[in-house]
Amino acid sequence: MRLDLTGKVALVTGSTQGIGQAIAAGLARAGATVAVNGRKADGVAATIESLAGRGEFLAAPGDVSTDEGAAQVLAAVPHVDVLVNNLGIFGAESPLEISDDEWRRYFEVNVLSAVRLTRAYLPGMTERGWGRVQYIASDSAIATPAEMIHYGMTKTSLLAVSRGFAKFAAGTGVTVNSVIAGPTHTGGVEDFVYQLVDKDLPWEQAQRQFMREHRPQSLLQRLIEPEEIANMVVYLASPLSSATTGGALRVDGGYVDAILP
Repeated sequence: MRLDLTGKVALVTGSTQGIGQAIAAGLARAGATVAVNGRKADGVAATIESLAGRGEFLAAPGDVSTDEGAAQVLAAVPHVDVLVNNLGIFGAESPLEISDDEWRRYFEVNVLSAVRLTRAYLPGMTERGWGRVQYIASDSAIATPAEMIHYGMTKTSLLAVSRGFAKFAAGTGVTVNSVIAGPTHTGGVEDFVYQLVDKDLPWEQAQRQFMREHRPQSLLQRLIEPEEIANMVVYLASPLSSATTGGALRVDGGYVDAILP
């Protein structure tokens, strides 16, 4: 299969590190011009410099969880053909101690930022008769951890948002999907793993022991690499995925014990 996005413009929110950066690199390899987004201009510039030689990139700094930051991004990238709503925050907290402000913050960053950008870019996509909108969800949308209820709530919300916008875009040539990511090897995860397993183990053995003992639901029995999630996103962004819309596609290593999401 040739995943060709030549001539397309893509925006990936929260793409200065981790899964977002892997998605940006993957879309660029497929030929898209990719707008890199993060809250700080210097962080965006550093990411684009680190990706030099891997494709064409644009700087789109701005905190898209705010109206002002979203306007800044829209000014930098007035139209996109592929929108990947990747921005997200997470953390563990006792359910009864999550404040109202924290519930609001998680919703605004993880959900409302995605709704805001979809609302801004979707009309142009439908007018042009082609576009791709994606939301990066999580296994926590379905198997919500007790210590991350506020995070899980936002990821479940993204599944609803995705399905609803897919219905709105029906018949326009625009597809809308969500990607359910499982336990992933991102920044800080290695330190976390070594807090729970023997620090002298090589990384490959350490992560497999961690998965067996602390994430036994995984059928993959290792952490997912960000590039593996990016592969799904690039496919969904391509013309080859034209019949896939309104879906919640899993890249979770079999973590969720269900046939359907």
